[in-house]
Amino acid sequence: MHCVKLPGQRLMARDFDRQVAELQVRVAVLNGYTSLGIAVTEAVG
Repeated sequence: MHCVKLPGQRLMARDFDRQVAELQVRVAVLNGYTSLGIAVTEAVG
């Protein structure tokens, strides 16, 4: 939950459905950053 709040401390949207969409966008961005940092292991030989 700490990482979800980092991009902005508060939700900008007032409507509940828009708040849900805003959180989904934040989670998608965080997942993108996480996927960039995961090492790819390949078998040698």
